[in-house]
Amino acid sequence: MDRRRELFNEATAIVEDEYADDLELEAIARRIAASRRQLQRAFAEVGGTSFRLYLAEVRMRRAAKLLSESSMPVREVASSVGYRQPAQFAKAFRRHRGTPPSSFRRAGQPLAV
Repeated sequence: MDRRRELFNEATAIVEDEYADDLELEAIARRIAASRRQLQRAFAEVGGTSFRLYLAEVRMRRAAKLLSESSMPVREVASSVGYRQPAQFAKAFRRHRGTPPSSFRRAGQPLAV
């Protein structure tokens, strides 16, 4: 379990730093000298999540912060948190936060982590 915790911590540190990049489980696994399967297990057992869900959570948290604290256009927020398509970002944000990014900003939603 210690090895899985170590892998999870190393992988999540990369995600926290590089969430705006095009991150893939396979590439992160190579960077931390693990197999794809080992890293999947680490996310499941240590984090109680999957790589994709963890990455989406980090991106949505950063997006909510940007929407709350800046006047950056939604399309720029989308790009700065790793989405190439603003519509894809808006759909993911709505699914995650229950409201579109523009409504979230207008409502001045408090940051729930």
